[in-house]
Amino acid sequence: MPKKTKSKKTKKKKIATRARKPGEAPKNAFYAQSGGVTAVINASACGLIETARKHKNRIGKVYAGRNGIIGALTEDLIDTSKESAATIRGLRHTPSGAFGSCRYKLKSLEQNRREYERLIEVFKAHNIGYFFYNGGGDSADTCLKISQLSETMGYPIKAIHVPKTVDNDLPITDNCPGFGSVAKYIAISTREASFDVASMAKTSTKVFVIEVMGRHAGWIAAAGGLASTDDTPIPIVILFPEVEFDQKKFLAKIDAMVRKHGYCSVVVSEGVHYADGKFLAESGLKDAFGHSQLGGAASVIAGMIQSELGLKNHWAVADYLQRSARHIASKTDVDMAYAMGKAAVQFALKGHNSVMPTIDRISNKPFKWKVGMAPLNKVANVEKMMPDNFISKDGFGITKRCRNYMEPLIKGEDYPPYKNGMPQYVRPKNIAVKKKLDSRFKL
Repeated sequence: MPKKTKSKKTKKKKIATRARKPGEAPKNAFYAQSGGVTAVINASACGLIETARKHKNRIGKVYAGRNGIIGALTEDLIDTSKESAATIRGLRHTPSGAFGSCRYKLKSLEQNRREYERLIEVFKAHNIGYFFYNGGGDSADTCLKISQLSETMGYPIKAIHVPKTVDNDLPITDNCPGFGSVAKYIAISTREASFDVASMAKTSTKVFVIEVMGRHAGWIAAAGGLASTDDTPIPIVILFPEVEFDQKKFLAKIDAMVRKHGYCSVVVSEGVHYADGKFLAESGLKDAFGHSQLGGAASVIAGMIQSELGLKNHWAVADYLQRSARHIASKTDVDMAYAMGKAAVQFALKGHNSVMPTIDRISNKPFKWKVGMAPLNKVANVEKMMPDNFISKDGFGITKRCRNYMEPLIKGEDYPPYKNGMPQYVRPKNIAVKKKLDSRFKL
């Protein structure tokens, strides 16, 4: 951010801390969910909305963007005040994005100033003074830009980023809400599938391959290593994006595992790549953020094992299953997600701007953590990879240090209510706020 003069700082402070005039309505809040959703992102929404409702003298209504930031650009807002306390409470145990999400990254102010001006128009029209964006790295960038915009256009907005991403790749925070639950799902799925393969290995399948999410960071793949413990040892090979793929070395590892144990399981990250940087599963397509569209690493690995080693195998892609599995979510993760939503409102009410609540680990045994805070200019566009000392020397497993970091994050159960054998999730009414602007915005 450009350096500001002392006089500008003073002026900004006066605007930001201006007392509300008698009879003046409190500012409303805008909340939106962004990017790929998780099993616990709605828990953050629950924490945020419930906390805001306790401060009606400071925050008027909480409007949610229908389908994320697109809802703000198109003035398609949802009035969460129309939802009952029971429905908002039920968000805590409901997976995916209750208000709709999107993959839409705002360009820079210089490239597309009209988008930002449109946001300000909508915020002004609906008396919105708080902006809460629940997402990963790209949404942190959007939140930072909106914060900067409020300074340059004279319309003060408290912009707070609420962390979320199964990829666990946001910096500064110990972990990201959503990761603990996906890690639990992958660890359990790997263990259960491995039991299946072990029982069939004598005359049938020798190798099971599961593909997990993770473009550049192998946090989710590493979770597969938690399936094997001292009391339940399982032969597992992990392929990380941080480790260049060596086909010869990999096949030798699989061959040795099967010869020794009779079977093995492989956890492969979608972002595994060769030494030249090419992804094993690169399709040639791009997503909305310009990232290479991935998917199919498991089938590539399975094909290698079959053609080169002649071993019968099965493969699966966890895909949406891993990030929507609320029925087996980590209680630690649910609690953290709720706390991040709650903290976002508390930070805004204290006058903080352009920040993100973080999870600060105090100790592993016993596991303790607290809520911290990070400036968005230190978070946006920064990707946290797996540390070298979390990956075993051969590049195919996790270390004790990694296990000590991950195990607390998957602990505890927080089952949703069940009826007739099925989990009961809530679906908000999502009643639209009446539009106040005549102009329509084209995306």
